[in-house]
Amino acid sequence: MTKPLHIDFVSDVVCPWCVVGLGGLETALEKLKPEGITAEIEFKPFELNPDMAPEGENVGEHIAAKYGSTPEQSAANRAMIKSRAAEAWAGLEGKAFDMRMDETSRIWNTFDAHRLLAWAGEAGPAPQRALKEALFRANFTDGANLSDARVLTLAAEAAGLDRAEAAEVLASGRFAAEVRAEQTLWRQRGINSVPAVVVEGKYLISGGQPAAVFEEALRKIASERTATA
Repeated sequence: MTKPLHIDFVSDVVCPWCVVGLGGLETALEKLKPEGITAEIEFKPFELNPDMAPEGENVGEHIAAKYGSTPEQSAANRAMIKSRAAEAWAGLEGKAFDMRMDETSRIWNTFDAHRLLAWAGEAGPAPQRALKEALFRANFTDGANLSDARVLTLAAEAAGLDRAEAAEVLASGRFAAEVRAEQTLWRQRGINSVPAVVVEGKYLISGGQPAAVFEEALRKIASERTATA
């Protein structure tokens, strides 16, 4: 197989299961390389909480209001996701993921983060991928405010992008229309939870799946595409 699979990774940067899903997906792709199966990942925006205020909200209070979870249930869920994230990224050399969510963590408005990801995408898949990871780490490892322009531009710099240009993008409002249009498009396509991993525009793999699930699905998709070529 020579042509990479195209994957749209629809997600939010405050979604812990999206961290798990990306780690699982990339681990699967590493395992599939010897078989000649590769992919180009494009990150698409999805705001879990589009009406979230800039100051954010305590994650425990947010989960309790949204799902009715008790503090004990929230703590157990955080511990489980932390373990799943560590496992998902363990096979990626040099990319161990330390998720440090606790009862003091906050969830933020992510619209500007998605604008910055759209900008990074213009430079290609690799810069966008690097920024996605930097934003995940800023949120889940450092507990930084993802609605803060300084935090966002530092993430851009960590991803190897130009910090001054990132600041200009944020200040100017660029890519706002594009992000809104993309979000509308994916919701119209039936995506109402993330991560949603859409392969070749028609195969959907939902949720923060382990690497084995992605590996099996991608191998099957690649085989079907080869058979119909």
